This record gives sequence, C-alpha cells and structure tokens, in this order.
Amino acid sequence: MTEHPSLSIDTDIAAALAQVRREITTAAHAGGRVEADITLVAVSKTQPVALLQAALSAGQRAFGENRVQETAAKWPTLRVQHPDIELHLIGPLQTNKIKDAVDLFDVIETVDRPKLAAALAMELQRNPKRLRCYIEINTGGEPQKSGIAPAELEALLALCRNDYKLPVTGLMCIPPQDEDPALHFALLTDLARRHHLSEISMGMSADYPLAIRFGATHIRVGTAIFGTRLSSSL
Repeated sequence: MTEHPSLSIDTDIAAALAQVRREITTAAHAGGRVEADITLVAVSKTQPVALLQAALSAGQRAFGENRVQETAAKWPTLRVQHPDIELHLIGPLQTNKIKDAVDLFDVIETVDRPKLAAALAMELQRNPKRLRCYIEINTGGEPQKSGIAPAELEALLALCRNDYKLPVTGLMCIPPQDEDPALHFALLTDLARRHHLSEISMGMSADYPLAIRFGATHIRVGTAIFGTRLSSSL
C-alpha cells in the first residue's frame, strides 16, 4: 500500500524536529544550560502551509517569517486553529507595513533605526498588543545587511526605552557566512548582558548548537526542519 503523502510529510517533519530538539538538549547541557531556556523558532518563510501544519502537529509553536504579506496569506487561519502560536518577524520591516506587522506578529526581531522604533511605538499606542521587540545588530558590518553597528546600540536602546517606551527585550544577529560565527555570538551575548536584555536571537541550521553554547535564548532553524526553501511569489 502506498503511503499517503500527508502522512509522509507529517513523519518527515516530526522526525526533523525531534532531531533538532535532541541537538538543542545536547548543546544546552554542554554549555551548562537547560533546554527549557531555549526557544526553537522554526523558520517557515516561503514554506507551504502543508509543512507548517505538519510542524504544528508535531508540537512546534514558534515560527519565523520574513515578509508581512506572506505571513498575512498563511497564518491567520492557522492561528485560529492554534491560538498559542508565536510568530517572529525575522526580515526587514518597512514603516508602511507596521500596522499589519503589529497585528500579525508577537515578536519583531529587526528593529534597526529610530524611525522604525518611533513608528512601532506609535502603532502600539493604538494597538495595546503585548509585543516584544529585538534590536538587530549587524555584527559583521556588512553593508548589504540590515542592522545597526554595535557601537550604535546604546543610543538606539536609550531612545527606545526612554523616548518611545518600546518593549525591547533582546538582540538579534546574522553573522557573515565566511567568518567564524563564534566571534559574533560572543559579541551579541556580551552586548545583551551589558544592556540587561534577556533574549538573544542567534544561530541557524548550520550553527545553532554553537549559538546555544554562547548563550542564545532563541535559535532560528529552517533548512534542518523543512529542507530547502521554496521560492515565494507572495
């Protein structure tokens, strides 16, 4: 008898999630931590709803998306079925998308400029949603990437906290592909510690065990769960 395709998808995604969770446990113990302190954010950008449903069936609840429009097309119905879903915006946010972003997401990981912080704070005055924000740090100084320089963190954080009353709880980074990520993970952890921020989003499919050892509280894992991303027309 031929296995039903949906059963195969469910089995494959459940097995991949189980493997990632085992590696989280191993890395946490190696770093003297407990796995309960680490949130796995399944990077679901460009992935079809069938795979998201399989991950939800396997107990996954935190997901990361890059684009507001794609998120609006995929997630509202799933959230009705699973109200405990937590959605993270892990891609750049344009100010004209802020209202939709606040409606859709629980965590905005990519705050990277005063104008964006001010606009988010203004929208949160109209929408009393419990939203968390992270400041994105461009730890490698890469001009093609978003995020602020480490030296700019103190000023932006002061604006967010004192002027805008924005709920900044953490930092996020994406290290350069051709550099040792350990240096960037160490830097982000140190910045979070010095500025009393409790959440640290770093580490992806290729390096999340290392990120955990350096103190990551949130890891963003896509390929290791869902396989190669599909192109998106949304």
